[in-house]
Amino acid sequence: MLSVENISVSFGSFELLKDISFLVNKNDRIGLAGKNGAGKSTLLRIIAGLQSPTSGRVNKPKNLRIGYLPQQMSTNITSTVIDETLKAFDELFEISANISLITKNISSRTDYHSAEYMDLCDRLAVLEEHYRMLGGNEYMAQTEKTLVGLGFDRENFDRPTGELSEGWRMRIELAKIILRKPDLMLLDEPTNHLDIESIQWLESYLAEYPGAVIVVSHDRAFLDNVTKRTIEISLGKIYDYRVPWSEFVELRKERREHQLAAFRNQQKMIADTEKFIERFRYKATKAVQVQSRIKQLNKLERIEVDEEDTSTINIRFAPAPRSGTVVIEAEGLAKSYGDHPVLDNISLTVTRGEKVAFVGRNGEGKTTLSRIIAGELDYKGKLKIGHNVKIGYYAQNQDEIINEDKTVFQTVDEIARGEVRTRLRDILGAFLFRGEEIDKKVKVLSGGERSRLALVKLLLEPYNLLLLDEPTNHLDMQSKEILKQALLKYDGTLIVVSHDRDFLDGLVDKVYEFRNRKIKEHTGGIYDFLRMKKIESLRELETPEKQAVEQKKEEDISLNKQRYLEKKEFERNLRKLRKRVEDIENEIEEIENKIAEMDTKLSEPGNEALFSEEFFSRYNELKEKLSNKIALWEQYNIELDSFLKSN
Repeated sequence: MLSVENISVSFGSFELLKDISFLVNKNDRIGLAGKNGAGKSTLLRIIAGLQSPTSGRVNKPKNLRIGYLPQQMSTNITSTVIDETLKAFDELFEISANISLITKNISSRTDYHSAEYMDLCDRLAVLEEHYRMLGGNEYMAQTEKTLVGLGFDRENFDRPTGELSEGWRMRIELAKIILRKPDLMLLDEPTNHLDIESIQWLESYLAEYPGAVIVVSHDRAFLDNVTKRTIEISLGKIYDYRVPWSEFVELRKERREHQLAAFRNQQKMIADTEKFIERFRYKATKAVQVQSRIKQLNKLERIEVDEEDTSTINIRFAPAPRSGTVVIEAEGLAKSYGDHPVLDNISLTVTRGEKVAFVGRNGEGKTTLSRIIAGELDYKGKLKIGHNVKIGYYAQNQDEIINEDKTVFQTVDEIARGEVRTRLRDILGAFLFRGEEIDKKVKVLSGGERSRLALVKLLLEPYNLLLLDEPTNHLDMQSKEILKQALLKYDGTLIVVSHDRDFLDGLVDKVYEFRNRKIKEHTGGIYDFLRMKKIESLRELETPEKQAVEQKKEEDISLNKQRYLEKKEFERNLRKLRKRVEDIENEIEEIENKIAEMDTKLSEPGNEALFSEEFFSRYNELKEKLSNKIALWEQYNIELDSFLKSN
């Protein structure tokens, strides 16, 4: 379908990508992994044809259609939501116009047997077939379904896009890409502007999508649900794994251990060789050997080791001053923007030490309630902030209050107190400010960089209620994990608005669902909430009538439906477990066959001269691999038996 051949990208003496090559096959689902700055977005732009590499090329068929969603883009669209989205069908509308033109021409002619008349009829037939194949009879239904799936209400279809935030405009661009049905989708952080329900809709859509997909995302659950192959960019090179994200993480850990072992062995060999050269450099009897070893060192390809994972950095929020037992108490709270009600008769209580999540579709009032709690918006009803509560509020516009004339380091240095001052560089590095970047003025930082700096500020100040609105949007996976670990150790109260299931997993113990201007409390973690919602159907609703039906289901779900879904879930998990056992049995058989072939060679007389150190090293490696695989096989069978017994 498409091949990347020997791509290199250099900036002066710095090589971002070094001679990388790989194939993209039809129906591939590829997750592109790597640290911030590794070159993921650059590679997507090169494949999309928007950037030229320093050397190498991308080979693709002339008619290959590529849809590219960048992480950040400048959108200047002024039409309505529905009209802008329908631009995805420009080709279809052009065909429709040609059909109308030819039909009108044919209807005005009487030369029914002329070659020109027959040619017009043939052209009309071809255009009508092309129109049908492009979904000409269904394009409006597809458009509505896609927009609803991505979180738009039908009542907002005719809303001017100029009134929308950048995130909602990005959803329109994603909808246009989906509706064009390209052969290859390139998606750079597509979940940044989606809520949980829209992410699940996108996962379901991509699961059935007939083309190939390459995606960059910090959402591990999304990557596991969508991708089947992971390409990691590290130190300018790529490592290609035919597995989804979670399995890739384990394999990468093994690769790094092998790299470190090989690196240490090579460093010892280099040191021994240099010691020999230094010792015998001036001895005539050793001159030939010395020169040979010098040449050996010069030709040696030095092993590079991936940078250490910075997620081990131990970062803590400043100790939280003790607050009253009740931190927030709301009763009958309501908020409207003009004639548009957003929250109606809201009541909730958050107590000291609780960690809660606000979830729900965009536009349902999560950010509005956060801003009310932070004291940024007026409201109707009652809201009581508890005794001695000090609120640290992070929002997407938090960066606007940072002094632009200070450097990154000065911004955090002026608020840091005590022992943490000695670790400011480590903390900034964990949030992707490394090296000379800490001396940048705030005024030259990008929006994402400012947001990360605002998070670091929050980390250093003593608050006992943290109110975080989408804190992970501009973080890579390692930075996100560092923030999560810091929040797990935080001894204050936490309210977090997030669409990132992996980030929320294990972090929160209560979920408030925002829907239809109301909120509903769910005890338990985010996956407890999602499991419950899947039973009751979390898919986007398509009509107001269905919404009413779904609301009734939420109040009184049928037992038969619940049993049916539980049975489907059981069968799906059983198939997955059995497939895992079958796959590892095949791997064991393959390794055993290789060992048997080597055993045969060892047992045959006269072969002694053929056996090198490399042969025995490979033989021992296979033996160790077989032992590990058998241990895994035993573990998988135990898990399968346990699953069958528990169900």
